[in-house]
Amino acid sequence: MPGALAKSAPQTVTVVTSYADEFVSRIEAAFEKAYPQYRLRVVWRMPNDAAPYLQQPDHGGADVYWSASPRTFARLARDNTWRKLPIDSGALPRQVGKTELGDAAGFYTASEIAGFGFAVSPPALTQRGLPLPADWTDLSDPRLAGLIALPVPARVGFAPPMVEIVLQAYGWQRGWALWSEIAANAKPIERGSTFVTDEIAAGRCAIGLSIDFFVNSAIANGAALSFIYPRHTGLNPAHIAVTRNSPNPEGAAAFVNFLLSLNGQKLLAHPDIRRLPIRPDAYAGLPTRQFNPFAAAAEGGLQFDSDAARPRLATSASLFQQMLIEPLAELTPLWRRLQAAEQAGKPLPEVRRLLGAPPIDEAAANDPALHRAIGLRLEGENPAIPTPQELAWGETAARNRHAARKLLDEAGA
Repeated sequence: MPGALAKSAPQTVTVVTSYADEFVSRIEAAFEKAYPQYRLRVVWRMPNDAAPYLQQPDHGGADVYWSASPRTFARLARDNTWRKLPIDSGALPRQVGKTELGDAAGFYTASEIAGFGFAVSPPALTQRGLPLPADWTDLSDPRLAGLIALPVPARVGFAPPMVEIVLQAYGWQRGWALWSEIAANAKPIERGSTFVTDEIAAGRCAIGLSIDFFVNSAIANGAALSFIYPRHTGLNPAHIAVTRNSPNPEGAAAFVNFLLSLNGQKLLAHPDIRRLPIRPDAYAGLPTRQFNPFAAAAEGGLQFDSDAARPRLATSASLFQQMLIEPLAELTPLWRRLQAAEQAGKPLPEVRRLLGAPPIDEAAANDPALHRAIGLRLEGENPAIPTPQELAWGETAARNRHAARKLLDEAGA
């Protein structure tokens, strides 16, 4: 029982996670206080490294996997890595908005939620006479040129769902057109480059596209930033699971149930953690400024369907790379010329269409064979080398830019 005195040396519960130490240590201390008969042994592994670690014989001794990587949990479930969760799920909602919070088969469940949105420097925007952005369309304002930090979806792990949030919210054609105009205002942030929040804190950008926990971590460390959840946003649940051959199934069950309990969920509001609980009752008593996804869903928000988006995340990221990132130095001045013409009262709708046209239609992007081909490329020996099909998308986008430039020249824009 929680709080009962241990009669012998504490038993080890081994947890594999990618969470930062300042997060894990607070959960660890609270768990060991509630269950003194157990001690956590934490093994840090990023999602790409966690899968092979957990696929070792007897899962490398792991009892629990706890991480914000839905694809890793689903992949390992297919490999029969998990046992049925030893939890009472009565107090746990099945979904929030259109986001499922657990595996329908009962092998893993959400432990907290993260939301996508905008890291902002209010003073930087105020100094330029710009309003705080409320939704994605606000990011196309030409006055934001060069002021948006954009994580590259093909390089930054958390970024691909943001592409799909916009596509689901605005539709395939309008969504890509909006992304093209946003990209023209942006500074791309590659893997291994500075974090989005660093760009804003250093004054190089005023807005950054991110996921809330990265921004909240920066705020907890003193960064003068704010985080805005746009009207059209999506959620990324973190999950927890128990390994099939757990050496300590009772300890694993105790840890999982503690984390999902009301007391465990309330720990997520700590200023050093700042995560969104998956229990509606955990929001009681929190400041009114605290984003509540359950309240947002009740008001008709959070319509992003992450399960529907998941199969084509890599495809959308590759389209983004070929259409927007690779040719960004060429694309940006074309948008500047078009926007200047429009501001001068000379609309050029065909130029706008060409600059925002995706290289393929949505039906082609939904082809499972295409998803498999890109997946094989990403898992192969040369993951950074695009397939001929992907390169063809870049060629189509290049033809569109050439046609747009010609029309701009003819219009004297």
